[in-house]
Parts: sequence; C-alpha cells; structure tokens
Amino acid sequence: MEILKEDKYYAPIALFVYNRPSHTQKTVEALKANELAHESDLFIFSDGPKGKEDLPAVNKVRNYITKIDGFRSIHIRERSINYGLAKSIILGVTEIVNQFKRIIVLEDDLVTSPFFLRYMNDALNLYANEERVICIHGYLYPIKIELPETFFIKGADCWGWGTWERGWDLFEVDGQKLLHKLKAKKLTREFDFNNSFPYTRMLEDQIAGKNDSWAIRWYASAFLAEKLTLYPGYSLVRNIGLDGSGTHHENTNNFLVSEIQKPIEIKPIPIQESNSARRAFEDYFLSLQSKNLRCFLRKLMKRLL
Repeated sequence: MEILKEDKYYAPIALFVYNRPSHTQKTVEALKANELAHESDLFIFSDGPKGKEDLPAVNKVRNYITKIDGFRSIHIRERSINYGLAKSIILGVTEIVNQFKRIIVLEDDLVTSPFFLRYMNDALNLYANEERVICIHGYLYPIKIELPETFFIKGADCWGWGTWERGWDLFEVDGQKLLHKLKAKKLTREFDFNNSFPYTRMLEDQIAGKNDSWAIRWYASAFLAEKLTLYPGYSLVRNIGLDGSGTHHENTNNFLVSEIQKPIEIKPIPIQESNSARRAFEDYFLSLQSKNLRCFLRKLMKRLL
C-alpha cells in the first residue's frame, strides 16, 4: 500500500523489537486496541541477534510480527546484524521522520492505553508549528498528587513518545558536546531536576561507554535547546519491561503504573514549563532516594536508555 508522503493526520508508528516475543505480542495487541490503529501505518524494526544464543528468540519475534494485522499498513525492517537499541532507534527514527515529517515511537515493552494514539496524534497536530515544543510523551511517573490534564516539562522523554522532523533534527549524537555545554552553562543542577535524579551521571556514563543511551542524549539535546515536552496528567503507557526482562534491569516496581482507560483532551495551554509539575517530578525522585533506593536508581539509569 502506498503511503502518502505529505503531512497526514495520523503519524506513522515506529516499533522497535528484539528478542522478547511475549512482550512484543502484548505491546502489539494493546496498540491494535487503539481506536486509530486501523488508520495508522506501522513500521517494525527488528534488530539482529547479538549471538547464536539469541537467534531462537529473535526468530520467534520475527515469525510473530509477520502475522500482525489491524493497521493501515505494516512494514518490517529486519536487521541482518545486531545494531543495539541506540543505533537501531536513532537510524529508525531518522528514516521515518525524514520521510513522513513526524513519528510515534514505541519499544517492545510498552503497553498502551486504547486512547494513546488519539492523544499522540491530537497533540502532534496541535503543536506541529510550535517551535518550542519538541516532544509528545505518553508515560507519566506514578506521582501521587493531581496534575493538569496536560503540561510541559523542559527536555525530551522516551517511553511512548512522538516528535517531528524539526524536533529530531536537534538530536546531538555526541554526548561529550552535550556535557560540555551543560557544564559551561552551569546547567547540571537544573538538568538533574534540582539534583534529585542523576541525569548528568547518566550522560557521563554514556560518554565513558558504560551505557549506550540514545535517550539521555535526546533529553540533553532538547534541554540545551530550551525545548519542551508535553506530558499527560495520567499515564497512557505501562512499561512491562520492568519485570526484569529488559536490558540491564532487575525487579523493581517503583516506576510501574497502570495505563488509564480514559481519553485525554488535547487543547491549547501556555507554551511554558509547569513549575508545579517540575516540583512534583523532583519530589518523586527524592522519594526514591529517601527509600534508600540508590541501587535501584543505578539500575534504572540503564533501563531508561
């Protein structure tokens, strides 16, 4: 099926999969349950195995994705070698946004609400020409206080997100350049949410080769460019990779949420960071530290990436 190249109401979806057939199936089935699935084009990027031991699971995933239906069109990219998550996402997102000018991005452990695609597309359309808005995000931490239905936070995020070509063009692949700018401008404290979460250390670890995070570079790129991400007041995404099956992660439920089964109304709000939401994020991060979860934070830094 030919896909229209001009701007369209429904953004193409990029799904990145590897070697978790059960997670992939749950992610796809939830996505299919979205009201806009039949109107959406799905691009699946299947990474190649790291070694022979990974081949059976990779093949099982690939066998499953060839049988997927329920979308306007389905396009599969099977990598012959292992790219790794960072390279796979960077190249895949670049390919799609260069062709279609906007994108919705999911990984194989993100279960979405039936209203996720509506929220994403409505927001991608509303803010398409707002230069300060770089990203639309579907996940929200399990924060206890009530937040506005939608709000902005400075930076960019990575668990069920969307952007436009103009936003992704700002992505800086060189972590050292990003770190230098953060330190030169004395922004590390703000970057770390008032020192409540060690994002700077995550970036330093990426530079040192201790992680291969695309997400910390995406966040830093947007943060330094003074761009904003739109968040929902309640989560439309649940990360099922937090059960210990995800790369570099062990069991914890501190970031687990139940995706909400009701729509979010997208309407214009002031294009500025929400001070109350930012404080809520800081308080949540500090609550993790107060529970002596520094070990958890180290593990989570790797899983976020």
